[in-house]
Amino acid sequence: MVLMEWKIHMIRIYIAGPLFSEAERQYNKHLSDFLENFGFETFLPQRDGHKLSDLLANETTKSAAMNKIFNHDINELKKADVVIFVMEGRVPDEGACVEIGYAYARGKECIGLKTDPRTLMSDADNPLILGALNYRIAKNLKELEVFLCQIKETKGISTDTD
Repeated sequence: MVLMEWKIHMIRIYIAGPLFSEAERQYNKHLSDFLENFGFETFLPQRDGHKLSDLLANETTKSAAMNKIFNHDINELKKADVVIFVMEGRVPDEGACVEIGYAYARGKECIGLKTDPRTLMSDADNPLILGALNYRIAKNLKELEVFLCQIKETKGISTDTD
């Protein structure tokens, strides 16, 4: 009798969003913790990626450091099943826009998260961003959870951690 070992695939989520202020980093960490507590694996660039200041402190040139960050983040996007695009603020973060464009082009599931009611009422999101998100923008973590459960069911991907 041949025994087959089945590996359960956890959904891997790349969190794309601004990460420059303390408030942005705290929010991103809160989001990552929420997702991990729900059973997802996350890549959080501020925690799991390279920091420009650290690379520059090690006498790396600025262009080499930027290239290292870019390549690392692109490789992590390739591994992701889902990209969550944090859309807080007056305008979306430029780097995060590139990340969702890349993810969309690779056929990844992309979901927006926009909790600021001022921008929710404006109905002025860029059509290219909306299209890349498949018009899925969660207004809170509960809605985000619903979108993720729909993806899990559609893709047959498990969030089991056993």
